[in-house]
Amino acid sequence: MNVPSNLKYTKSDEWFDPATGAMGITDFAQSQLSDIVFVELLVEEGDEVTAGKAIASVESVKASAEIYASAAGKVSAVNKGLSDKPEILNSDPFGEGWMIKVEGGTAGDVMDAAAYETDCAGRAH
Repeated sequence: MNVPSNLKYTKSDEWFDPATGAMGITDFAQSQLSDIVFVELLVEEGDEVTAGKAIASVESVKASAEIYASAAGKVSAVNKGLSDKPEILNSDPFGEGWMIKVEGGTAGDVMDAAAYETDCAGRAH
């Protein structure tokens, strides 16, 4: 499981990069969902998002899931390419698989990489 140490993580498996304002789903989340086949982003550039509120919906061959903002702020960018290539969330969740970026992002209830790895280990089976 890939857990970059420069990111912050939520218990619901989203990540936040305080340096860039980017957020998305974690490697653990994409592995639990399996093959992602559909992504719908629920916010647009200029929208205000609140940590813990839905920003996207994803569907995989196994399940569907709501994706929640890991930080609050004004949306500065939306990764529109995900709707055409949802599988990028499986292959590169921390790179090309970012979902949105916020300006002045204030992290919600997040943990560091070590705490997130411990949390995931407790849920893995």
